[in-house]
Amino acid sequence: GLGFNIVGGTDQQYIANDNSIYVSWIKKDGAAYLDGRLQEGDKILAINGKELKDLRHKDAVELFRNAGYYVSLKIQRRLQPQNGPVVHQGDGESGGLPLAAILVPGLALAATAVWILLRYRQRM
Repeated sequence: GLGFNIVGGTDQQYIANDNSIYVSWIKKDGAAYLDGRLQEGDKILAINGKELKDLRHKDAVELFRNAGYYVSLKIQRRLQPQNGPVVHQGDGESGGLPLAAILVPGLALAATAVWILLRYRQRM
């Protein structure tokens, strides 16, 4: 799976008078958690180019289950100011990069840093 749960839809409104789909929970060490861009409370506007407007909850769940390996999410970030109401800011697109496109370069960078550190320590 993608490593997160959603709430909302026309039949299970998470926020009164709002049929939108929201991220309710992100699984630790799941795909979304490891990617790091999605946050609990984010409104999901589209998945792989398909808008999530006026869908029943179960129909939205099916779209996520059938999303495939490469997933692009268009989200609206929830900002929570200190001691203030919850607000949403702009439409953002996650970029739709596969997790490997983020994790592999990150692992290569970490491996290079370890290699440099070990070489530096050998010279001391």
